[in-house]
Amino acid sequence: FGAQVAAALGLPFAFASHFAPALMMQAIQVYRDHFRPSAQLEKSYVMLGMHVVAADTDDEARYLWTSTEAGFLNLRRGKTGPLPAPDRMLELSVSERMQLNDILACSAIGGPLKVEREVRTFAARTGADEIIAVAQIYDHAARLRSYEIAAGVLQ
Repeated sequence: FGAQVAAALGLPFAFASHFAPALMMQAIQVYRDHFRPSAQLEKSYVMLGMHVVAADTDDEARYLWTSTEAGFLNLRRGKTGPLPAPDRMLELSVSERMQLNDILACSAIGGPLKVEREVRTFAARTGADEIIAVAQIYDHAARLRSYEIAAGVLQ
């Protein structure tokens, strides 16, 4: 519905693909197919949410990412509370791993080169004009470092 409204009004379209990726491509297509230029915007403009967790190494980024995984699992389990600390021993059932892989499909997790490759591939595949980077990282300094790394490789 949001894609149709944004298209009809000639406004930019933002999609929460960082936690609802299943209908992303369909929503983008609806928006682009029905976009009408307006005083605000001459051509369509798509912004997509994407988890971006960057660290100096792939292993460190993967460790930081466990907070996001645990947070989403807690939501699925009806548990509320702050973002969990990262956990190298996070245990997931096969079903939980499949759920997380689906929900968190729009993610770039890794060291600088891996994050750059994954973000650029995602942008090319979707035709996104802008990526809204989301980093649910427990440690504030690590979160800032993640954004610093991502910004450095994506400029």
